[in-house]
Amino acid sequence: MSLTLQLILVLAILIVVAKAAGLISTRLKQPAVLGELLAGLLLGPTLINLFHLPFITAPETEEIVFELAELGVILLMFMAGLEVDIEEMLHTGRIALIAGVLGVIAPLLLGAVVSLAFNQSALGSIFIGLILTATSVSISAQTLLELGVLKRREGLALLGAAVVDDVLVILVLSVFLAVTNPDGSNSLVTIIGSMVLFLAIIIPVGLWLLPRLTYRIERLPISEGVMAWAIAVTLLFAWASEAFGQVAAITGAFMAGVFFGRTRLRHEISHGMHTVAYAFFVPLFLVSIGLKVDARTLDLTAAIFMVAITLTAIVSKVAGSGLGARLAGMQWSQALRVGVGMISRGEVGLIVASIGLQQGLISESVFASIVIMVLLTTLVTPLLLRRVFATQTTDTQEKKPSQQSKESTDGNELARVGD
Repeated sequence: MSLTLQLILVLAILIVVAKAAGLISTRLKQPAVLGELLAGLLLGPTLINLFHLPFITAPETEEIVFELAELGVILLMFMAGLEVDIEEMLHTGRIALIAGVLGVIAPLLLGAVVSLAFNQSALGSIFIGLILTATSVSISAQTLLELGVLKRREGLALLGAAVVDDVLVILVLSVFLAVTNPDGSNSLVTIIGSMVLFLAIIIPVGLWLLPRLTYRIERLPISEGVMAWAIAVTLLFAWASEAFGQVAAITGAFMAGVFFGRTRLRHEISHGMHTVAYAFFVPLFLVSIGLKVDARTLDLTAAIFMVAITLTAIVSKVAGSGLGARLAGMQWSQALRVGVGMISRGEVGLIVASIGLQQGLISESVFASIVIMVLLTTLVTPLLLRRVFATQTTDTQEKKPSQQSKESTDGNELARVGD
């Protein structure tokens, strides 16, 4: 077969298998992302080794698939930014801010210390800690919806803290990569200056010029003009952020999402981008994570590291975000629920880990451990959330069924589950 035919076949296999695995995962009351990651593990070198089957002879096939997966990362971060409501985040106040900040600091420090204990390099250890800072709140939000408690104080604080968490992770990642870039010869002052200049230009453009251009394009007789414009701007922002601002491309994509999210076309863009992203690009990204992992490389030491980093991921979020919520005025039981709700890692953590692997900051063995950690934290979060909400005492009162139903319905406006 020609390269084109091989690529077409591989893409069809990956999308069908990813969606089927996601369906099975949701039927088992788990997030679709879990099934898609497991599908990638099965198709990768751990078991089937898809790219080395007899009918896949063109080495470019693997490279093209991974490049398309990178576009999935860009669109995924745009979707994350699109869901950020700045005003709503500000309304959550001190609890969200303090819980979000400590929910980044604690995993960063504990993850780095544990990694150093396993003889990782200093930069690698810091980067592993950075991976642990990410949170996937969609899984927690879905569980809270099922329990009918999403609009309670803990649920709103959790959503706000997750937004603060995501913003901080992206900023810290961008600064870390800019400062540690081995190919860069610029000084720290130059790097920071480039970032400040980039933000000074892009923020006014995003807040003032972008909405006006978007509304003009909406009135033009162009088929799917607004969606084409949103995709083009997302790609341009991603390119400019790395080419000129010396921050990660995902930062530009995230900011594009935030800016489009402030327009009255937010829901139209979200619907269209969701279709484009989750029908093709995002499944490729999630499956590609597993395709890069060879679990057979996990020896005894790597397995012990995987267990240690998973426990660190759980404890650090509960301690960091939980303590932050408590310091902001919550009762201990409420603060514990916020901390538990922040445990799950997801797409952002996988994106950060993928960047680390590409940059040579972590090894393939560590990357495999991180992917398994994401899977385990995804599995354990709903179980722990149900447990901590089942043990509620005097700080909460049982709601009437009608109240819970209304709360669950209203909560759908606050939480969108990716796939």
